[in-house]
Amino acid sequence: MDYKEFEEKNVFGLGQPNDAYAQYFSGKSFLNPLTKPGEGKPFHANVTFEPKCRNNWHVHRASKGGGQLLLCVAGEGWYQEWGKEARSLQAGDVVEIPANVKHWHGAKKDSWFSHIAVELPGESTSNEWLEQVSDEDYDAL
Repeated sequence: MDYKEFEEKNVFGLGQPNDAYAQYFSGKSFLNPLTKPGEGKPFHANVTFEPKCRNNWHVHRASKGGGQLLLCVAGEGWYQEWGKEARSLQAGDVVEIPANVKHWHGAKKDSWFSHIAVELPGESTSNEWLEQVSDEDYDAL
């Protein structure tokens, strides 16, 4: 999906370059916060990936509760848990990511991709950023 077509479908907007987390992404990503983080309330943000962009392997840590929810809103992308096959994503798909599960997500090679990321409340929550998804593994999808 080219950018013009993607932009028409991305109803939550591109946002700003995701510079604060750029070190954890291969390619350019953009962040558009939809809510403010608050004690005990989920944080919602529209995350947009340019074609081929993906985040590093990572884990949403929690001793209780926690995890992440992805609500796919535009374009096409991938989600993969460690040791499992990658899952193709498109607008309307929902991904429930339990706490403490190693995974990555991002755009397909030929499409922009956007999802609303919801950080689920829990106890002792944190994000652990890990290694990049190799080009070899990504290109094989």
